[in-house]
Amino acid sequence: MSEESPRPDLLDDAQRRFPVPDYDEVPEDIRERLDEETERAGFTPNVMSALAYKPSHFRAFMAFHDALVDDTTLDREEVEMIVVAVSGRNNCLYCNVAHGALVRIYAKDPHLADQLVSNHRTADVSDERMAMLEVAVKLTEEPDAVTTDDLDLLYEAGYSEDEVWDIGMVAAFFNLSNRMATFADWRPNEEFYGMGR
Repeated sequence: MSEESPRPDLLDDAQRRFPVPDYDEVPEDIRERLDEETERAGFTPNVMSALAYKPSHFRAFMAFHDALVDDTTLDREEVEMIVVAVSGRNNCLYCNVAHGALVRIYAKDPHLADQLVSNHRTADVSDERMAMLEVAVKLTEEPDAVTTDDLDLLYEAGYSEDEVWDIGMVAAFFNLSNRMATFADWRPNEEFYGMGR
């Protein structure tokens, strides 16, 4: 961390149902990751503060998250659109607010995240992206109803096999994240609310 970089601030109210550790209490590798993210964002995302409660889970969660956003055939805007559509259906406050900010930034659209959160079918997106959202939301609401027909819908919309895999993986991972955020009552940072507006 450079001299000008803010020190990570693990807020006590990052999650309301489990304690948040002090920065000095977490293992060195996690402090390094917190330092990097705080320097990049200008604040410490509460999800990271919350996950620091259990270091092995922090490492696994962040490694999976990083793989989803760094090693994907989807563009980042599409990844964040899936996250917000899924999180909207799951009523996940943290992800709706935090990833809503990312949708606004990556899509360069101040309205899209709100459309996706309230009802993805109202979103001003292409037919291809609507197919992507339909399948992601179906996997969220009715996972046992997903069939090869849903994958075929994505192929017909123009998605490659790798993109179809990534759509399913992003939706599945953020369903997990939404459930933990609700269970532990993760709270979005104030900074997220105004980003990309």
